[in-house]
Amino acid sequence: MTKIEVAEHYLSFLEKGEVDKVIALFTDNGIVESPLYGVLPAREFYRVLAEDTNASELQLDGVFSENNSNRISVLFKYIWTLKNNTKVEFKVVDILEFSSENKIEKLIIIYDTIEARKILAASKS
Repeated sequence: MTKIEVAEHYLSFLEKGEVDKVIALFTDNGIVESPLYGVLPAREFYRVLAEDTNASELQLDGVFSENNSNRISVLFKYIWTLKNNTKVEFKVVDILEFSSENKIEKLIIIYDTIEARKILAASKS
């Protein structure tokens, strides 16, 4: 699978909540850096995210690759429905860093967390 195909599969699996398929795109020691959840092993991050999520809708704005690089960036709108059915939406940039086998070694998530942080905290109280 090419890096772009991995990125496309990643978004599709994430939207469908297919946690095991998302995790399979990562190396065994793959990590996720999230502004909301911190730095976690991918296996842990996607399980925690699934626990907080009722549904996800992703609207892709673009996939960006760098020449002679092991990175791809994806820009999308994320419409996140939490377990209590509260919705929050925001633009996200995910930077995927790949191994030589085109597995994700590191995923860096970038977005403004002001609304998401408040809504997530309220849903857990």
